[in-house]
Amino acid sequence: MEIDQKKPLSAIIKEVCEGWSLGNPENFALQIADATNFYITEKNRSDIKNGSILRLTTSPYQTALQLHERIQSTSMDAKLEALKDLANASRDITFAQEFINLDGISLLTQMVERQERPAVFGDLLSFTLTAFVELMDHGIVSWDTFSVAFIKKIASFVNKTAMDTAVLQRSLAILESMVLNSQDLYHKVAQEITIGQLIPHLQGYVNQAVNSSFLTLIELNVIRSNTPINDEMAHQLYVLQVLNFNLLEDRMMTKMDPQDQAQRDIIFELRRIAFDVELEPNNSGSIEKRKSMYTRDYKKLGFINHVNPAVDFTQIPPGMLALDNMLYFARHHQDAYIRIVLENSSREDKHECPFGRSSIELTKMLCEILKVGELPSENCHDFHPMFFTHDRAFEEFFCICIQLLNKTWKEMRATSEDFNKVMQVVREQIMRALTAKPNSLDQFKSRLQNLSYTEILKIRQSERMNQEDFQSRPILELREKIQPEIMELIKQQRLNRLCEGTCFRKISSRRRQDKFWYCRLSPNHKVLHYGDLEESPQGEVPHDSLQDKLPVADIKAVITGKDCPHMKEKGALKQNKEVLELAFSVLYESDEYLNFIAPDKHEYCVWTDGLNALLGKEMTSEYTKSDMDTLLSMEMKLRLLDLENIQIPEAPPPIPKEPSNYDFVYDCN
Repeated sequence: MEIDQKKPLSAIIKEVCEGWSLGNPENFALQIADATNFYITEKNRSDIKNGSILRLTTSPYQTALQLHERIQSTSMDAKLEALKDLANASRDITFAQEFINLDGISLLTQMVERQERPAVFGDLLSFTLTAFVELMDHGIVSWDTFSVAFIKKIASFVNKTAMDTAVLQRSLAILESMVLNSQDLYHKVAQEITIGQLIPHLQGYVNQAVNSSFLTLIELNVIRSNTPINDEMAHQLYVLQVLNFNLLEDRMMTKMDPQDQAQRDIIFELRRIAFDVELEPNNSGSIEKRKSMYTRDYKKLGFINHVNPAVDFTQIPPGMLALDNMLYFARHHQDAYIRIVLENSSREDKHECPFGRSSIELTKMLCEILKVGELPSENCHDFHPMFFTHDRAFEEFFCICIQLLNKTWKEMRATSEDFNKVMQVVREQIMRALTAKPNSLDQFKSRLQNLSYTEILKIRQSERMNQEDFQSRPILELREKIQPEIMELIKQQRLNRLCEGTCFRKISSRRRQDKFWYCRLSPNHKVLHYGDLEESPQGEVPHDSLQDKLPVADIKAVITGKDCPHMKEKGALKQNKEVLELAFSVLYESDEYLNFIAPDKHEYCVWTDGLNALLGKEMTSEYTKSDMDTLLSMEMKLRLLDLENIQIPEAPPPIPKEPSNYDFVYDCN
């Protein structure tokens, strides 16, 4: 059965389905491909023969034509997606032939030669070179056709110090193919690349491969092992950790050269990722306009020097290591990086957490914590298992800590003047999390989640109160001596609040009514004045406008909660728990009550404390306890301020012996 190409697609599919039932699926698959301008790859033919699902793709010519147009797009995002697709499609020889026929190789070489800032467009260049390598591997185009300018450009990527790893790998692969496939190109490449320039790259690859494999072995056989780590193994792991971190010393002590274009391109890359901007050509707009735009963006990125942020990295330490960390964070944790930058750029200037300055200071702090550049101690066993679980452990460590810094900044509601205070808190959070010796970076991150700024304050307070000095006998005696004074102060505050008075809402057992009444204590603390109000007052209500009085001497007791009479009335038990916790009553004479429902918990504590104080009873509210702790702690600190770093003896000093005579005088003047 043949398929008519003029038939509708639905009819063709129907005929193909019938063909499957007749047992000759391959024939009909090929027919539908021809009829609908689709083609079947060699892999598809194998799938068909094996009875697998049929996969159809657009014709090689159409795909090549579309990608040829897309990779010339002016939009960076569109061009990047097109180059990704081209790199994948170029593996197929049929597609490669069609793309090459469209002069695609020449287009790619032109794109590479025009690339002036590879550090900025790392991904773009990486996929361009990948597509080029895939197309050339088919052997359709001779290597002898390439110009010296192209060879020089590829060689320049190898010679640059701060180059994307993927770009470097593709560049070396291209140079290798040139050398292997052309004697003429061999001499040209040799003029551009020396053995001395290749050795650092070879060492880097070997070190990275060996280090990664070594770390995996340590993680599986030592860190994750059920066997306890003995002292000797712990010392060796500590030494290895120190030596690994000391590899960072060179970058830590390297200043940035503000005139080095390759290094400046890294800062351009940070700007591009953060704000999703394309690099403007040199002839676009006025120089002043472009400078203004760069200055604005660098300010948002949090650099100290908005005009030339390269100057920020001339401080050593941390030098170029800080810039390396920032670029790693931007590329490998892009969402978090963009969120932090945009979040802070939308705040007021004084409340923004400057990402650039924070990253530089944080890198310096992490180097101090991990003692980068110091020699290992002979007797130390202090290693951290989590640093053996990732081949870029320091960079990942930085990424976790920079997000912690931003979180702590928000929790502290910090301003630019608080920068050093925030850094001190972050240092304490990191040190406390490291003390737990987490086995992985994820565990370290979880530990930090539990060490918020509020938690740090609680820990500090607890530690201060548990210090030996605060538990010594003289300090405890001083606390006991001060407590009555503090309690009297709290009592006076409560009574003063009662004298100011409070407006209470009347709540009926049948329905809620917007009626108010006011109660206040007389200045001599002998009478409670109260009375109804038409509306909620704006300030204090004078005594003479309150019609009813209750002598304090007549008060028998203060009742709270569900024991209050107005909480026992019919229907009142249906009141919610919140109202029940705010209810209190004053019992006077034999069975008379003055019933209250406080507007909030604070007023409830003030009034119950004040009434108990009038009756000579203990003030027991949670607010009294909180006020006592706060005021007592403050008073103790003030009294002991002059004794900072002075050891307080357990026993008082001995009384000296009496003098042999008292025939002396002291002149006070």
